[in-house]
Amino acid sequence: MRRLSVTLAVLVLVVVACAQQAPQDSRYARQQDAAPLKPISADAVVDAIPRADPLLLVGNISPYTVLGVTYEVLDDHSNYSEEGIASWYGAKFDGYETSNGEIYDLYQPTAAHKTLPIPSYARVTNLANGKSVVVRVNDRGPFHEDRLIDLSYAAAVKLGYMEQGTARVRVEVIDVAGVDDRRQVPLGSYRFLQLGAFGTLASAQRLQSEVASLVSAPVQVSEVQSGSNMLYRVRLGPLDDSREMEQLRRTLQDNGFGPGQPLP
Repeated sequence: MRRLSVTLAVLVLVVVACAQQAPQDSRYARQQDAAPLKPISADAVVDAIPRADPLLLVGNISPYTVLGVTYEVLDDHSNYSEEGIASWYGAKFDGYETSNGEIYDLYQPTAAHKTLPIPSYARVTNLANGKSVVVRVNDRGPFHEDRLIDLSYAAAVKLGYMEQGTARVRVEVIDVAGVDDRRQVPLGSYRFLQLGAFGTLASAQRLQSEVASLVSAPVQVSEVQSGSNMLYRVRLGPLDDSREMEQLRRTLQDNGFGPGQPLP
């Protein structure tokens, strides 16, 4: 009985810690955050691979205001290094868009930060045990005065603080040569926009039809295996250059769609 009580206490702490990360938002199916039903081990978490991703306008609007507080995205983050409290977010946000339109996957090493450009890469080190992980920053938050960074469930597992909910960490940006600081897409680097991934072909084809009526670029549906399930991805492209991509992203947003995720 004592072991059961301790386990339940840990689970309660985890749920409470995660639930404090964001205000209630009706776009999420869950009211509170939690760990996924399928856990993973620290050994299963692989570092994100830094690359020269474009810094697009979406996700990098500056200044921006959340809960009455105004933040500015860093113009120069090349030598960024800071210590503070890391929290984590999980199942409530899994499958929803991050601040730059990517789909949050709690099993991937990603992070949310208030002022680092999106996307960027950082090494996060747990100061209590020395464990570290390289994450891709693709989201905004955590919007709490005492929190420095929000890590994905996977990254928190890697650092060994998932059960505690928070940890004191050091965040160090990894400089990547070739990043375009003008927030433009390098010509030829990205040729597709992924608009979504669906569990049914009918849903994917519905989005394909809606987008195809707005744009002249090809809109494709492709199958991809995800674990034991089949997903149907909707992609726009191939595209000729960055100017065409940005025009299409604006068209999508102006018509109530997400901006899509740029892909090579």
